[in-house]
Amino acid sequence: MNVRTMAASLLAGLLVSGAALAHHSFSAEFDADKPVKLTGIVTNVEWTNPHVWFYINVKDEATGQVTNWGAEMGPPHGLQRQGWRRETLKIGESVTVEGFMARNGDNRMNARTVTLTSTGGRPGQTLDADSSSRTGN
Repeated sequence: MNVRTMAASLLAGLLVSGAALAHHSFSAEFDADKPVKLTGIVTNVEWTNPHVWFYINVKDEATGQVTNWGAEMGPPHGLQRQGWRRETLKIGESVTVEGFMARNGDNRMNARTVTLTSTGGRPGQTLDADSSSRTGN
């Protein structure tokens, strides 16, 4: 093996290992023993790798207090195979999200399914969120 080939192999290995370290496991951040189901209004969608995130305002029916929650879904390419598009979730739409709470107690969750309500483009449709807990990422 010549020096140039060896250097290229080493560089490729470092790049791949860096990406693997940057990607977290489900159990490191989320708790499969703490399921959660929330309904709220979409406030933001971040369609980026390695995971799509969206945020919803959830109103506590008892107190009227509104809390913003973040929901992690799968990678964009996986979601597209499931029927998702960048414009599927729109700001101001109501959704119901089922998934698992963050281990650290933050208002974050790993989404398993997202149901679009009557305000969505496909009312009542439930889409698989291709979440880490299901895919093993």
